[in-house]
Amino acid sequence: MRKEYDFSQAKRGPVVPVSPGKTRITIRLDDDLIQWFKDQVHLAGGGNYQTLINVALREHVEKKREPLEETLRRVIREELRAG
Repeated sequence: MRKEYDFSQAKRGPVVPVSPGKTRITIRLDDDLIQWFKDQVHLAGGGNYQTLINVALREHVEKKREPLEETLRRVIREELRAG
């Protein structure tokens, strides 16, 4: 290590820029949920648990927007296949 560093040209902010369409936030999640997502990424052989959480949230939101009739049809089809 050097004895001194020159920070006169330094800039404040994150080291890695946030991708367009993404917002950095702080959120508190239960430890077991985070571990589950990390385990899923590990079982898949790699990836990013935060991306997996984003996908899960997006799927939830899309299903909430699904009309009731469409939800019922989807559930019935799934049950018939499992039947």
